Amino acid sequence: MPFEIQHQSFGSLTEYFLHNSDTGEYASILPAYGAVVRQLVLRNPAPNPENRLLSLIRAPKSEQALLADETHASALLFPFPSRIRHGIYGFQGEMYTLPMNEANQDNAIHGFLAGRPFELLGQTVTDTGVSLALGYVHDGSYPGYPFPFEFRVRYTLSTTGFTVKYEVLNTGPKPAPVSFGWHPYFTINEEPIDQLTIEVPSARQIVLDDNLLPVGETILTEKGEIALRERELDAAFLVEENTDGGVTTILRSAKQGLQLNVWQETGSKKFNYLVIYTPIGRDNIAIEPLTSNVNAFNNGEGLIVLAPNEITGGTIRVSLS
Repeated sequence: MPFEIQHQSFGSLTEYFLHNSDTGEYASILPAYGAVVRQLVLRNPAPNPENRLLSLIRAPKSEQALLADETHASALLFPFPSRIRHGIYGFQGEMYTLPMNEANQDNAIHGFLAGRPFELLGQTVTDTGVSLALGYVHDGSYPGYPFPFEFRVRYTLSTTGFTVKYEVLNTGPKPAPVSFGWHPYFTINEEPIDQLTIEVPSARQIVLDDNLLPVGETILTEKGEIALRERELDAAFLVEENTDGGVTTILRSAKQGLQLNVWQETGSKKFNYLVIYTPIGRDNIAIEPLTSNVNAFNNGEGLIVLAPNEITGGTIRVSLS
């Protein structure tokens, strides 16, 4: 059986490795630090490649670098992704105020699971894959979010790539507003993104104001493969409707003759939004599937209202071709 789970120290943390010993592919996860995916390395599918294994996620090299990082790299964004202006929102006739953790914009951003300790719930190894299940329990005590929940994520490395599957249960007595996103910074073996192209599965782009909050939509006039050279993006999109159950963002390297595919499940209460962001360093790109629009706690666009004892969830897949 080629699949296995290993673990080793990463500073004071324990890092779990989902490993395929036949191909050398692996994903590494830090349960005690927000269940963050630190590394993702998949096999190059090109014939006779120069590099047999490719690093696909920007990885902090040390625990110190991880703790100092303020970009939410690979973070699980819950109970809200993106921004809430001044951290203030209304829900079912009540007003709530969240801590502002984006000081330069005076916003609350990306929920509060980043850096939180997750519990190990289970490990599964089969002939075709290996998975790690992790969970976090919120008792309702976080300021501005008095809605208890149980959050679970399952990471799977298989013969077809890497999968992120989340699930959340409302454990409180009242309906709860929820939304989820994943925030990986992708790279294709650290090739500069100015040499890459991207194909976005969207017909409409969200118009953002100076505070990066939505004020409307516009038709996406640039379709198909878009060159990233000298292009700065911090953009939100409403993805295309798809009867196949999901859509794929494609990051393509002509130099390496391959493409990175980020598939997100679509449909009711699924990943119907997307954010693309190009950092200053130009050696990686954030491709963030989201279940809601930016500021959904106020505008309601894509917001999931979870009844007591109700469960919601969705799936994201990463692969090379």
